[in-house]
Parts: sequence; structure tokens; C-alpha cells
Amino acid sequence: MKTTFKAAFLTVALSSTFALTGCGQEDLKTDLTENPNELNLGNKLVANAIVPLASCVAPGWASQNGGTTGGGTAAETTVTTYAQLKAAIENTAVKVIKVTGTITITARLSLQDQTGKTLYGASGAKLVSTDQTASGSGIINIKRCNNIVIRNLIFEGPGAYDTDGWDNAILDDCRNVWIDHCEFRDGVDGNFDIKNKSDFVTVSYTKFHYLKAPKPGGSGGTDDHRFSNLIGSSDGATADAGKLNVTFVRCWWAPGCKERMPRVRFGKIHIVNSYFNSSVSNKCIAAGLQANIRVDGNVFENVKEPINLMSGYTAVTVTSNNTFTNVTGNTAGSGTAFTPPYTIPTLSLSSVKSDVTANAGATLTGNICNSL
Repeated sequence: MKTTFKAAFLTVALSSTFALTGCGQEDLKTDLTENPNELNLGNKLVANAIVPLASCVAPGWASQNGGTTGGGTAAETTVTTYAQLKAAIENTAVKVIKVTGTITITARLSLQDQTGKTLYGASGAKLVSTDQTASGSGIINIKRCNNIVIRNLIFEGPGAYDTDGWDNAILDDCRNVWIDHCEFRDGVDGNFDIKNKSDFVTVSYTKFHYLKAPKPGGSGGTDDHRFSNLIGSSDGATADAGKLNVTFVRCWWAPGCKERMPRVRFGKIHIVNSYFNSSVSNKCIAAGLQANIRVDGNVFENVKEPINLMSGYTAVTVTSNNTFTNVTGNTAGSGTAFTPPYTIPTLSLSSVKSDVTANAGATLTGNICNSL
């Protein structure tokens, strides 16, 4: 049942459990000469395939507002180099992109003003940035886009360095985005941020962590900026009120994450059946101005401050349906969180850790629909 919430209401509710169902899809190959969506990249025709994504139903907030299907059944274009990837991302006629191998990002990618697009990786596909500068860092900026699916990709940055640089990936003023089975690690400013009126977003089976030591001495002033996920860029971004509705389901905030798992302003955020086990944590979920957070059936292990109540909140709810093992700091709150306008299957609490650690990240064999 859909409920209405006042803008100044912040809640964190921690409740119960969920399970996966699969769509069982396989790629249907097409004849390149008959394919109207083939792409010429550097005088090379790239083979395509039909992938029936339209039958895959996004879970959580991405299921609202008409749902999220990305490029659907459009022919796919395979890319193996930065030049091919950039061309495919910027070409509005290309609706499904398959990344193969490791691609070094020589300049931050920009996906702007597009509707209905899927970017996914073959097994082991990786996008890598080695640039820690303020202007040159980051892997992809997704801006003013609708109906986007990103699946089965590793986003690897050069390590945290507080130069007020870029995250591995940013959603800026986008709607209906589904991030599924991805891995974000070692971002300069952070791993993955959602901001500027973005809405109806689901992040499922995704892993966030840091493997590289943070670089101290950045101009931003923080020597250890392993801050993973920011939702809402500032207290002054008041246009975000009523937006930033995001589901994190079966995600893993793994070793190396220091803060922002996530740090929230304004939005109605649903964190369900996820696993937190970064022993270097300062704080995990941080509830800021007008945030309304529901935390359902999660496992916190060996972390500090599982729930951090920042200034600007009015109510935070913590129930008994999460587990806290060897943690320090706050696990409690008050108030009643929002009721999601969708249903989502849940795992038993005892199964969360094993399921998430086995399946979160770029663990698929391709663009298959086997998520929630």
C-alpha cells in the first residue's frame, strides 16, 4: 500500500526477510547483415545479439513509475576498447552494450539525455580508471537519463583521495535506473553516488569495497576518504525533497568501506537483506536531513556505528529484525519508517550473509535475468 510522508520525516525501520526468482533467459543471435541497429566503430562492424530484457522485472523502487527495462529486446553491440565503448554510450541508437575484457577509461564517460539503454559485462568485464585528479577521475557520469540498466560490471578506481574529485559512477537527475550484480571498488571520491532529483532507483546484488590504501593529503582535507555511497549531494539541494527513492537489496558493503553505506538526505531509502562487514568502518548507514530510511533484515558484523543519526532527522525506527554481531555504537532509534509501495521477496535472516557473499558483485555469466 502506498503511503504519503512529510518532507521533514526521517525514519529507519529494521524488519524482516527475502528470496530470488529467475527469468531464465538466453541470448538470441541475429544475422548482422539483417540487423538495423549494427554499429560501425572504427570501420569495424560489431556483432549483435537480441537479449529479451523486457521480460525481466526490476525489483524495488525501480519497479515503480512504469518500471525499468533498459534497452529491452534491442540488438546488442559488443565493445572491447575505450573508443568503441565511448561511441556506443554516446550513440542514442545503440540500446544494449556488451562490455568484454578490461577497458581502461582514459577520460570519464558521459551518458546523457538518453532513454532506454542497457550496459552490461561479459564474465569478468571491468572498467578501470587510474586517474586521481579532481578533473580527470571517475569512470561514468549518467545524467538526465531514463530507463537505464547496468549489470554485471566491475568499476575499479585508483583508490580514495580527497581532492573533491569524482566517484566511479554518478546518477545525476535520472529516473528508473536498475544497477544489478555490479562491483564498485576504490573510487576516488566515492564508489557510487545518487543525486540531483534522481528517482526510482534499485541497486541489487552489488558489492562496494576498497582494496587500495587511501591516499592522504588531498585538498578536501580527509586523509581517509573511503566513503562509498552518497544519496543527496547537500542539505541545500532542496529540489531533492520527494525524490531520491532508492532500494538497496542484497548488497554488500565489504572490507575497506569507511563511511557512507549509504549517507542519505531527503529520500525514502529501503535497505533490505544486505551485509555490512567492514571492520575499518567509522559509521555505516548515516541518516541526514529529511531522510526516511527503512532497514529490513540486514546483517551487521564487526562494524562501528551501524546506524548514525545525523542532524536534521525527526524519527528513526530500529526493530529486532536485523542482526548485530560484534558491533559498537548506535543500533537503535525511534519513529516509524515508510511502507514501500511495492512488495519484494525476502531471505531468512540466517541466509543473508551466505547468499550475499556468494552472489553480490559481477557474478553473472552475461546479460541474464536471474535477479529478484
